[in-house]
Amino acid sequence: MAGRAPRQTPTMSDVARRAGVSVSTVSHVLNKTRPVAPATVRSVLDAVAETGYVPDPVARALDSTGYGTIGLAMSALSNPYFSNVVHGIDRHASAAGYSVLLADTHDEADTEIKAVSELLRRRVSAIILAASGDGAQAIRYAGKVDVPVIAIDRFVPAAVDQVAVDNTEPTAILVDHLASVGHTRIAMITGRDGLTTTLERRDGYRLGLRRNGIEADPRYETDGDSSEEGAEAAIELLLSLPQPPTALVVGNNRMTIGALRALRDAGLTVPKDMALVSFDDFEWADLFHPRLTAMAQPALSIGEQAVSMALSRITSPTLPPRKVTINPAFMHRESCGCPPDPVA
Repeated sequence: MAGRAPRQTPTMSDVARRAGVSVSTVSHVLNKTRPVAPATVRSVLDAVAETGYVPDPVARALDSTGYGTIGLAMSALSNPYFSNVVHGIDRHASAAGYSVLLADTHDEADTEIKAVSELLRRRVSAIILAASGDGAQAIRYAGKVDVPVIAIDRFVPAAVDQVAVDNTEPTAILVDHLASVGHTRIAMITGRDGLTTTLERRDGYRLGLRRNGIEADPRYETDGDSSEEGAEAAIELLLSLPQPPTALVVGNNRMTIGALRALRDAGLTVPKDMALVSFDDFEWADLFHPRLTAMAQPALSIGEQAVSMALSRITSPTLPPRKVTINPAFMHRESCGCPPDPVA
C-alpha cells in the first residue's frame, strides 16, 4: 500500500485563492504595508484561519527564539484588570522556565486574528486567549498548526481548556446587596456587546432584580461599551430619565472610573445621591472616597491557573478539555451606602 502523501504546507497563494484576491493583497493585509478595504481584510483573515497558513519566516525555518514561550492574546494594554492577570501569568511561566510574549487584541475580532498570527509566527508553544467574541476563528487557526489555546476570562463554545470567574451569580449578589438596603431603582452599565462577560453579568443583573421582586425597566440597562467614555454617556442617559436610578451596578473597572467621573461632573456624590457597586476591584479601591464596594476577581490565580493548563497541555496534548470556574470575592466597602464590614 502506498504511503500517505505528506500534508502540504499552506502558502500565501493558497490564502489568496481562498480569499479571491491577489497574493500582493494578502501580503499587504498581513504586513500592513498598504491600506486595504475592511471587507477584503476580513476575507483574507478568514482564509488565513481556514487554510492554517503561517507566514514565511516561520515556515522557512525553525527559529529557536520562540521555543519555551507562551503567547498571550488579550486587551492587556487597554484593560487594567488584565495587567494583574498578565502578572500572574508571567510569574508562573517564569518559574517554569517559559518566557511570555504579549499581543494586544483591543477586544476586536480582526485584531485578534492578527495577534494570534503574530504569536504563531514567533513559534509560541501555547496561546492564552481572552477572546473578543466566541474565539472560534483564532482557535481554529492555532489548531491548524497544533498550537494549544487556553481560553481565559471569557468562556467560549469550543473544546479547549478554559479558566474564568463566575459572572452571573456574583452580579446578582451585587443587586441583592443594593436591594437589601432599600433600593428599587437599580440600573446597570453593561460592557461591550458580544463579550461573554457582558452577557453573563447582564444575566446576573436581571436575576438579581427578579429574586428581589423588582420589575425590570429596560431604560435602566445601559451600554457602557467597556470604556470610560461609554460609561460617561450611559450616566448622562440615566440621569436624563424622569425617574433616574438611585443605585448603579457597573460592569467593569474601566466603566467604574467613567461613571464616577460623570457623577462628579453632574454634581452628585456617591453614595449620598447614587449608590454604586462594581464588578472588578482595583488595587487602590480602598483609597477611593468613598471606598468602592466591588466583586474582586482573583486575577493572579486566574493567570497562574491558565499557565498550569498550558504547561500540562503542552506535555499531554491528548488530555480532555478542562473548564475551571473561580468565584470572585465580595468586597464590602462604602460606595453602596452602608458601613463597610468591620476589620477582623
